[in-house]
Amino acid sequence: MKYKLTKKPKNVTIILGFPSAGLVSTIATKFLIEHLDVEKIGSFESVKILPITAIHKGEIIDPISIYHNKKYNMIVIQSLAEVVGLEWAVADQILKMAKELKAKEIIVLEGSATPKEEINTFYYSNKTKIKGLELIQEGAIMGVTAALFLKAGKFPVTCIFAETHVNFPDSEAAAKIVEALDSYKNLKVDFKPLIASAKKFEANLKQYMEKSKDILTKKQQNSDLNYIG
Repeated sequence: MKYKLTKKPKNVTIILGFPSAGLVSTIATKFLIEHLDVEKIGSFESVKILPITAIHKGEIIDPISIYHNKKYNMIVIQSLAEVVGLEWAVADQILKMAKELKAKEIIVLEGSATPKEEINTFYYSNKTKIKGLELIQEGAIMGVTAALFLKAGKFPVTCIFAETHVNFPDSEAAAKIVEALDSYKNLKVDFKPLIASAKKFEANLKQYMEKSKDILTKKQQNSDLNYIG
């Protein structure tokens, strides 16, 4: 597992989202990439990353892409791929990048499964307080987010959660998480179009994720399986 950068901006804020409940993080990072002026500056590479991609505006999207926004000096990491079994390695590389770029903070966007209809947002941080958001007091954190908190030490890491429903892509929860991020970092991003604009993307994304999970299941059942196409 390694990352490759074509540019190395300094003193950045890193925002990332890996597939989670309701695909909230993936939809939210996609929205940021579409609505902020960003430049693709890199990607994560590993033969262990599931071979999943998408075609957007005639171009192939890497399983894990890295973008930079000059206005807010912000890095956005978006993942289409599941990274089950690679969480520690991914966290190591993100922290390595953060130190190399002298990042101010890592902000993780996460979905949190709930049976409730109402969508709430809350956060946890090892450094900062966010006005207007509830600090979570009890709960379980898993995946790349957990690995980041456990390995970060004194490096500032913040996670913003939005409650969501597990069984389908949740644009409304993604909009809530973008709204919370916008309030925290004063990005002046209009989160309202997210609900409408994400519908087409989330439908395709659900197919990608279902195919990804199917590949992962087959690989776990047969370690000698070679997947083509």
